[in-house]
Amino acid sequence: MVLPGSASGRLVICGFGLIGGSIAAGVREAGMAGAIVGVDADPVVLDEARRAGLLDGAGWPADLGPDDLVLIAVPTLSVASILEALWDAEQGLLAGGAVVSDVASVKQPVLDAARDICGGLPANFVPGHPIAGSERSGVGAARADLFRDHRVILTPVAETAPAARQRVAGLWQQLGAEVVDMAVDEHDRVLAMTSHLPHLLAFALVDTLGRSPEHEAVFRFAAGGFRDFTRIASSDPVMWSDIFTANAAAVSAVLDRLDAELAELRGLLETGDRDGLRTIFARAKALRDAHVTGHAGGGHE
Repeated sequence: MVLPGSASGRLVICGFGLIGGSIAAGVREAGMAGAIVGVDADPVVLDEARRAGLLDGAGWPADLGPDDLVLIAVPTLSVASILEALWDAEQGLLAGGAVVSDVASVKQPVLDAARDICGGLPANFVPGHPIAGSERSGVGAARADLFRDHRVILTPVAETAPAARQRVAGLWQQLGAEVVDMAVDEHDRVLAMTSHLPHLLAFALVDTLGRSPEHEAVFRFAAGGFRDFTRIASSDPVMWSDIFTANAAAVSAVLDRLDAELAELRGLLETGDRDGLRTIFARAKALRDAHVTGHAGGGHE
């Protein structure tokens, strides 16, 4: 197999953490032709990636062109600085026609930054977001199968060239993912509910219990349910503080809805309304069983 859209182009991955490293590992495992070039602010990370056999070269190529594919895999609020660097380098990198995509968990700030930096959205820029991950971070956690049987959301807009969108989609499909398109605002609202809110709750629960006088006993005797629910509280704090900052309005809106639900549950507890509790629990169970159990789409971790 070759990299989608080109028999000779390079795959340039900017940000060699879990996602960037897993993309490289997946490309290697799939046997796609074309060099993998890594860009990262930390040379130690690139050395680790090179030792793992995930890199053919490091540093921004000076001659990026239409045959090349660039994936920006840095925290959400850092994407703008990468786009600025690409745009300012003698107008040669983005303007040179290389297809550029990102993996940020919140799309509107990325599109806003791209329009501000470039004076409009370049046709060769395809915003994207793989709905896959892990509570582990760093290139050492990279897995070639991370995206297999998971979904990748692309959020192309009117300016996006169909050929550019297809090249990005083709890469993810060769990594085993299902690619779907979604409007930018819908993406940010849906992810606030399905990914961002669960992480916020896990962080909040662990922090709350950790500050209780009984915290040692709490963690000592925690059973499987606690471990399952709070596993994602081990996720990268830098990445998630970026996500919550970037998607604050949508997360706040869903928090308002959750506050109302919790207030209802508190009322049922205080009045001893067993039937009311059972009704809510049964409704939740039926919804989860219908839409989540055995679902192939996976989840953003």
